[in-house]
Amino acid sequence: MTIDYSTPGVLTTFDRSQAPVVRELDPDPVRLCRAAQGLVIPADLARGAGVAAERDAERNIRPVNDILTGILELNDAPLDTPRTLPERIVGTCRHFSVLSVALLRAHRYPARSRCGFASYFKPGKHLDHWVTEYHDGNRWIRIDSEILGFPFVDDPADLGQGLFLSGGEAWTACRSGQNDPSSFGVDGVDHAWGIGEVRGNNIRDLAALNKIEMLPWDEWGRMDASYKGETGPDFDLLMDPVAEATNSDDATRFVSVYATEDLAVPPTLLDRAGTACH
Repeated sequence: MTIDYSTPGVLTTFDRSQAPVVRELDPDPVRLCRAAQGLVIPADLARGAGVAAERDAERNIRPVNDILTGILELNDAPLDTPRTLPERIVGTCRHFSVLSVALLRAHRYPARSRCGFASYFKPGKHLDHWVTEYHDGNRWIRIDSEILGFPFVDDPADLGQGLFLSGGEAWTACRSGQNDPSSFGVDGVDHAWGIGEVRGNNIRDLAALNKIEMLPWDEWGRMDASYKGETGPDFDLLMDPVAEATNSDDATRFVSVYATEDLAVPPTLLDRAGTACH
């Protein structure tokens, strides 16, 4: 079974009424991602930019049509017009990624979100992060929309190998002893470090490759127990085929492994309200 990454998924479908503002964008893939960058403000920067605290709830929005509705309510200018910081939707790295993917898919580029860890924000640390991949006809290119124009890496529009590790790549690196699991975690959250974070992003990345791009704090199956250190060797054995599948880039394996108990996203999480679960 193949997965058509050039068509929208359940969380990356724009409303019919939004199609004109999406369609008028320059179809260059990097410019589409740059447009997404100018529409989102990271939650940790929002307060300093004068964004009211009650708007923090915007980071819990899952579907891209609701994200775009919020953006246009703040400022209905063309989408390639960078907003002032208070006019941007409050989000996370996942929102930069998913909005980029939705714009790319709307212009028929094969694109997908990847959940994993970035090594380029803090030396020696792998921080929880999402990026975008699009296919240029020859290969999948990883692009970090959030940091376009910033000097964290040489070329955020084409991330070098190993700078970002998907959940599966991180799992494989930790299992092999190449990386210390304690270096993987969520910046600013003292308890959210270690192998549980790697397991969680391994599962979220699998879901994203099945075109289900969940929030960074969404949990299902045995994820909560894993974070608490309450799962055993059997759960780690389940993580191995997840990583093997996502590292293989074989869509047939993405689909078959995703159907395994504990791994598929429950329909109850796919609500349009996007309430936090962590």
